[in-house]
Amino acid sequence: MNKIAEPNFTALDTLSQLYLSTTGSKPDTVKMLPGAGSGRKYYRLSASDYPTLIGVEGTDKAENRAFITLSKHFCAKGLPMPLVVAVSDDGMCYLQEDLGDRSLYEFIASGRERGEWTDEQRLALLRTITALPSIQWEGAQGLNFDAVCFPVGAMDRQAVMWDLNYFKYCFLKAAGINHSEPLLERDFAHLCDMVAQVDTPTFMYRDLQSRNVLLTHDLQPRFIDFQGGRRGPIHYDVVSMLWQAKARIPQWLKDNLIEAYIEASAPYITLDRAKFREELRLFVLLRTLQVLGAYGLRGLVERKPHFLNSIPDAVANLRELLDQPLPHLPHLIATLRRIADDPRWLKNDTPAQGLTVRVNSFGFRKSGIPRDDTPNGGGFVFDCRALANPGRYAEYKKLTGRDLPVIEYLERDGGIVSFLDHAYALVDNAVDNYLDRGFTDLMVSFGCTGGQHRSVYSAEHMARHLSEKYGITVLLNHREQGISETLPSRR
Repeated sequence: MNKIAEPNFTALDTLSQLYLSTTGSKPDTVKMLPGAGSGRKYYRLSASDYPTLIGVEGTDKAENRAFITLSKHFCAKGLPMPLVVAVSDDGMCYLQEDLGDRSLYEFIASGRERGEWTDEQRLALLRTITALPSIQWEGAQGLNFDAVCFPVGAMDRQAVMWDLNYFKYCFLKAAGINHSEPLLERDFAHLCDMVAQVDTPTFMYRDLQSRNVLLTHDLQPRFIDFQGGRRGPIHYDVVSMLWQAKARIPQWLKDNLIEAYIEASAPYITLDRAKFREELRLFVLLRTLQVLGAYGLRGLVERKPHFLNSIPDAVANLRELLDQPLPHLPHLIATLRRIADDPRWLKNDTPAQGLTVRVNSFGFRKSGIPRDDTPNGGGFVFDCRALANPGRYAEYKKLTGRDLPVIEYLERDGGIVSFLDHAYALVDNAVDNYLDRGFTDLMVSFGCTGGQHRSVYSAEHMARHLSEKYGITVLLNHREQGISETLPSRR
């Protein structure tokens, strides 16, 4: 789930004033909407008997200007984009039409999750892909790309190289994938040459994916978030839409939608079906590398769970692409195969966030070994009584394994550290297996004589270790101390 950022009250005041000047009424409610990967903030402003509008607080004036200018340009041509109705004097905030919040991504959720695609879902995808040629061709007519588009006017060689280096630095290096810099740069240069040979004088949406398509009540598509658009080949948008990692559109449906796109393009260009499909593979490669760069930055570098969890879907696209040869890029392909074979990115269709680990401390002489009443049963019980016991000394009698003096005592000779390293290895192996197999519960218990010092220390550290490494839900229970804590899932 996306986090909702803290509101900027200066921007809210600006947006409220824009709403007042546009409608003649102050907004009764201003609701911040979930954000996405960018730093832009979105708000829904509404008042009784007045239209609901979407307020946008941007982070870059040039980027805002691109969206605002493109919106005016597209709407003048009758294309299905939101109209910007008001802009702040500094250009950092603006109001646009509210097209609702029924995204194509959410509408096709059951299809991608169950593999059963309804007639309505296929229709929504069909209408989206067949609306694309008019945006690409008619949207390009009369548009001064260099003056309007952000950050560049065209998908030229330099822009392609930016995306490739984005992949190299934010994914390859962040993930520690072995590669040769000179050989990779050689293949990057050749890939740029190949892309340059496939060009059309069209508007390239660049980020046409199902989250950026909103549906009306009768399943007509409306397109948002096109501020990164520029002049570029038509293939890129088809790939962005159909090979979106998280959408999981099956190949048979992709094939049908590609045919529909080719037919819808007939008023503008005659496409050779076989040649177009072969060219698409080049852009599947390019788009996948760009997406992995984005997921690497947001996930591997910034540690945002949504993007970390998206990497296996992107790598699944990569594996499909590598099933057929891609000539003239030997080192890049060898590097991509290392990514595809990396067990970190093996896709698990069973929801990993369903695993909950219960970590207990207890006293053998008090309540005894905790019973596991979950469906799985079993688990681990570690006996801490062979470790040095601070409970023998008066200064520690009233303290627990959560208190610093006890922690320092236990760590002084290193015995408990080595003990836990072995426990981590055993439990990690089980957690990896449970996640792969879709199990929902695992219990890990630490016992000492009274359940006060050694077992409490061990349970605390195991719980933190599992939470930090896997991001799963961990329920920590110090039974003899009457202390319970939930370390929530980050997945």
